[in-house]
Amino acid sequence: MWTNWSGGLECRPRATDRPLDEAGVVAAIARAADRGLRIRPVGAGRSWSPLSVTGDVQLDCSALTGVVAIGTDRVRVRAGATLAGLYAALAEHGRTLEVVPDTDAITVAGAIGTGTHGGGAAVGSLSALVTGARLIDGVGAVRRIEGPELDAVRVGLGALGVLTEVELRTVPAFLLHVHEEPGEAAELLGGGGVLDTHRWAEVELHVPSGEALARWGDPVDPDDAGGRAEPAHRDPVRAAATGSAEALGRMVSRLAPTLRRSARWGGAVTGPAYRLLPDSRPQRHELTEWAVPREALGPVLRELSAATTARGLELRAPIGIRVGAAETGWLHPASGRATAWIAVRSPRGVDPGPLFGLVGSVLGAADGRPHWAGRHDWTADEVELAYPRLGDFRAARDRLDPERRFANEHLTTLLGP
Repeated sequence: MWTNWSGGLECRPRATDRPLDEAGVVAAIARAADRGLRIRPVGAGRSWSPLSVTGDVQLDCSALTGVVAIGTDRVRVRAGATLAGLYAALAEHGRTLEVVPDTDAITVAGAIGTGTHGGGAAVGSLSALVTGARLIDGVGAVRRIEGPELDAVRVGLGALGVLTEVELRTVPAFLLHVHEEPGEAAELLGGGGVLDTHRWAEVELHVPSGEALARWGDPVDPDDAGGRAEPAHRDPVRAAATGSAEALGRMVSRLAPTLRRSARWGGAVTGPAYRLLPDSRPQRHELTEWAVPREALGPVLRELSAATTARGLELRAPIGIRVGAAETGWLHPASGRATAWIAVRSPRGVDPGPLFGLVGSVLGAADGRPHWAGRHDWTADEVELAYPRLGDFRAARDRLDPERRFANEHLTTLLGP
């Protein structure tokens, strides 16, 4: 039995293959084809959407790890490596990735395949860093993906093949000086505010009370960091305090922002971005996240507040808000437009269906697109309306997986047969 991180998804595949190398991936695909079965790659299981759910064969890519080569401004890494391992390896060479998402437990392939992002108006997602890839297609052929076809692989949803190696653009390692403080939601979320003027930024908004907390960071010269540098991840005690705050916040929802404020950085801290920004939340949860046009952020939040109040569906946990640059990936939720990301969490053990359904209805009506790793109920009809390059993606899928060896029920719902 396979379950994802949150416990909200499970499946019982007929078989699980754990290849040790690229040749093992080819062999696993051939075995599945011989048996007339489909095969779905699975990474760290941190997705809330059923992309990896299958009753046929799961391809566990956890052994496809390690950095292949680190060059002047590129890194080649095996697709099953975790982001935590990649950041650490790059740091030893004085390099890093410009994008740091809020979790580093996911795999490189999973992050790229779903469009995982960081925060900052001038910064794209991890998918935008891809400069080349190796992929095993539906007939077991090894392909080097480059040029225009990379925009299919940037958010490929595992529908085109199995990524085995990825080349990413890197930047020199830097220290990030991060602040956090409360503020007025209107000021924090408006154009030209904290979200748009810093290298990294996020706002947590507690919708029922209107309380908001801003966090932002900018690079600093190591010589100017002084004694402020924090050389490691936020410690387990602080992480546990964060989890306790969230748990209590669910019981006394109005206090949630204050509790999380007391459990985080305590004002300001400096350190490598890859150590400071990932947030290891011990409280498992369900999540839906949507990408809306940047200019729609204020109006859509007001509409969401009104809709949840009218339906009696309280947003107990603070919602996370970030912004990002336009993307070129054909199926990236930020494709072709500057984007505001809105993440809504629901505690484990509570049915998120009614709340997430309402969130999807409100944000979808505002030209929003769901993050592919979050929970949503989109079908091929919505995808076709939202993504002008869907036809190009389907053509790439026809070339790379003509027999739909990598399909599952969820992909068929999203992309069609």
